[in-house]
Amino acid sequence: MIDNTFFLTALVSLGIAWAFVRADPESSTSRALAVGLAMVGLAIIGSNIGLSMSLAGPLPPWSSLLVVPELLAFLAIFEWVHLVRRTIPSGALRTGFGDYAIRVAQGLILVYGINAMLFPELFLREFFGGRNGLGDWSLRATVLFAAPICAAMLLWFGSIVLCLNRRPDAAERVRLVAFLIACPVMAAGIVLPRSIAPLTTILGLMMLVAGAMRHAQLRGRQGLFMSRFLSPQVAALVNREGLHAAMREDLRELSVVCSDLRGFTAFAGAHSSEEVLHLLREYYDAVGAVTLEVEGTIKDYAGDGVLILIGAPVNMPDHAARAVALGNRIREVVAALIGRWSSDEYPLGVGVGVASGLVTVGIIGGEGRLEYAAVGQAVNLASRLCEQASSGEVLVDRNTCESVDDRDTLGFEPRAPLSLKGFPEPVPAFSLGLS
Repeated sequence: MIDNTFFLTALVSLGIAWAFVRADPESSTSRALAVGLAMVGLAIIGSNIGLSMSLAGPLPPWSSLLVVPELLAFLAIFEWVHLVRRTIPSGALRTGFGDYAIRVAQGLILVYGINAMLFPELFLREFFGGRNGLGDWSLRATVLFAAPICAAMLLWFGSIVLCLNRRPDAAERVRLVAFLIACPVMAAGIVLPRSIAPLTTILGLMMLVAGAMRHAQLRGRQGLFMSRFLSPQVAALVNREGLHAAMREDLRELSVVCSDLRGFTAFAGAHSSEEVLHLLREYYDAVGAVTLEVEGTIKDYAGDGVLILIGAPVNMPDHAARAVALGNRIREVVAALIGRWSSDEYPLGVGVGVASGLVTVGIIGGEGRLEYAAVGQAVNLASRLCEQASSGEVLVDRNTCESVDDRDTLGFEPRAPLSLKGFPEPVPAFSLGLS
């Protein structure tokens, strides 16, 4: 018979697993943790059935399978930590030991599970049964079961501590700390009397609930941030595979779009800071909205300037066409916006530069701050073209023009080659006609 207390404890664990995956379904870390917690719930039921059978008489042949949910629970929860570690940029830190520790811990859990399936009588009657007054652990039970699971837990704890030292994402840090505190409380149920074990398990699960609630709150804030600064594709990639996938260093062909306001310095000097900030917010919102239309990524906001990448972190074969379309859309929406702020005394306008080429993208920074960097001639060229663009003009480099299939219908008008800072030779440029 299944003890009602154990059954309710298992139900709580299954409920937390469902809450984790519902709150963050696109995250591979949340899915792994949900699987682990669901298996914890099934393992609680399985262990209770096994203990009941061990007291009733001979064990049936299938009793060895009762350890499978527990085995899967450990493997999934350990894998969760491994996935969290992959989402954290390592910088100059050597992170191989923590990853290796997780894999060794998973190997030890497999040893534990295989031993439990090979020796179900010893596992259920002595290892689990020993806490109920049926006998103390023998040396054999200690070597086969207690030693591998304790070593695995120590390696897992060590990997979490190393992970926390790398300053992980705030939401995942909350869950890591919650597990670091809760798991010893839950694991105590292995050695405590059966009458007390459900209480410690529930206490540990409640700690996880507190961590889950805080995690969901932080995830909500992050989702708002990513929806404003990253394209949906990039935000989904970060949730699915972590920062390592979205932000790994890479040399790729992409397009860069730069825009800034004309007359902004004079306008800012003649208006209150509140008015200036209000204008910038509207300007940033407008540029952000049209950037999402082409699935671009805003890399920088700097004063009245915006730098946008098309083709990174997510690769886009048609990046040049998207960049040209974005340049035209920025001209349209910003022109309508600044019409409300511009005056004869302080006229405002917008200029846009577009360039394409090989750019190295990746994470740079020190211990306290990381930044997604884009380094290459195309970045500099887009910025210089933006500086040279007249109000209401979109200047495009030759690479971009030649990469666009329908360039004949877009109305590119050649400009005289431009002498640009940082470029030894005059640079061919084209003005994008009004759509």
